[in-house]
Amino acid sequence: MAESHGNEGATAHTEADGGHKAPFPPFQKDTFASQLVSLLIAFVALYLIVSRIALPRVGGVLDARQNKIEGDLSGAQKLTDDSDAALKAYESELAAARSRAQAIGTETREKLNAASEAERKTLEERLSVKLAEAEKTIAATREAAMSNVRGIASEAAAAIVQRLTGTVPDGQSVDRAVDASLKG
Repeated sequence: MAESHGNEGATAHTEADGGHKAPFPPFQKDTFASQLVSLLIAFVALYLIVSRIALPRVGGVLDARQNKIEGDLSGAQKLTDDSDAALKAYESELAAARSRAQAIGTETREKLNAASEAERKTLEERLSVKLAEAEKTIAATREAAMSNVRGIASEAAAAIVQRLTGTVPDGQSVDRAVDASLKG
């Protein structure tokens, strides 16, 4: 029932205009000038709202962002400068520490070399004393052995000559022969 009522109203309106459909209202010639005036008023009002309210707010936001960015950049530059200064201080401290370590190493090396040189000299002195004593002992042992060797050689030579010839040789001639053979 609502449909028939709605259709009847639309049909009645069309019939009242003489069967022609009405043009789209913004394109009606008799209201065109007033529409242009209202459009102009709307654009002026929009311009005033945008220029007085919206643009200053956007400009303020942009300025605040720019100030924030500049502040962050200056803070970053300050931190970079601080880190560079800290790095230079660290490098200089590291170089000083290396220098001290090398000096300590050199000093320790010199002390150890001096101590080892002193110990070496002491050891050489003790060894030279022991060597002299050993040489004396060897010389005494050699003389004792040589005197025994001379006696043994004389006895052996006399026994060999007696065995080969059957006669006992003269002791002096055997001693001279042994001495000649021992000398060379």
